Amino acid sequence: MTTVTADTAAQKVATQDRPKPAARISRRRSAPVRIIAPVVVFVLVMGVWFFASHHLIAAESRFLLPGPDQVITEGLLDTAVRSEILSALGSTVLVALSGLAIAMVLGVGFAVVMSQARWAEYSLYPYAVILQTIPILAVVPLFGFWFGYEFGSRVIVCVMVALFPVVTNTLLGLKAVAPAEHDLFTLHGASRWQRLLKLQLPTALPAMISGFKISGGMAIIGSIVADFFFRQGEPGIGRMIDVYRQRLATEELLTALLLSSLAGLILFWFFDFLAVRVERAHGHRRGH
Repeated sequence: MTTVTADTAAQKVATQDRPKPAARISRRRSAPVRIIAPVVVFVLVMGVWFFASHHLIAAESRFLLPGPDQVITEGLLDTAVRSEILSALGSTVLVALSGLAIAMVLGVGFAVVMSQARWAEYSLYPYAVILQTIPILAVVPLFGFWFGYEFGSRVIVCVMVALFPVVTNTLLGLKAVAPAEHDLFTLHGASRWQRLLKLQLPTALPAMISGFKISGGMAIIGSIVADFFFRQGEPGIGRMIDVYRQRLATEELLTALLLSSLAGLILFWFFDFLAVRVERAHGHRRGH
């Protein structure tokens, strides 16, 4: 009787999670909107920017907000400036990806430990919260004193700012398994290890990737912040932004900011694409 009840509950959960044909049709119809809508907003923002720069700001003060046409011609299309910015951006992205990879491994590991025992969650989770609340600008100089001003210190900063979303989202995903599915694994005598690998981690994967998406952008920001303080070694985009600020080179400054944002956006799109694939595979597995 217990087995039948657990199997029925598990089937009901699978049926609820299975994507309905109407939902799939709705997603296909909304796909063009997801592309057109941000393009329209981008065009509007560029139009407002152009109008403000050329018609609302006096000519002698226009260097404070050059138009998008000037940013393109004097920033993106200038070979020397573009090469300088892309080289610095490459260094920043390398640091960010290194820190993000370490944060992903540590975050998933801590979340798995916390999901297996209440005492571990009560012991570790408050410190994850504290790590998130520490002002990053206050501790970056300390990292320089302790670990130097090279690549390793920048990576530590990225790990610090990117760790919390991975821990939180992964832990929520691991704890979101339906009780009926836990009952089913218990009835089959599954070990803790089997339950983790075959039930909890696959269920938590969408939430885990959502944490990766958030942490990706934060890792880029952490790398830029570290560049502002650590002025030794290969220059990153943060140092170049500060140099352009001192020179009042607004076109180059805005170009560096836009390309930095684009790097973070590409990272977000990558994890978003991965999340869609995982969701489809997860739904397909549930449906069968």
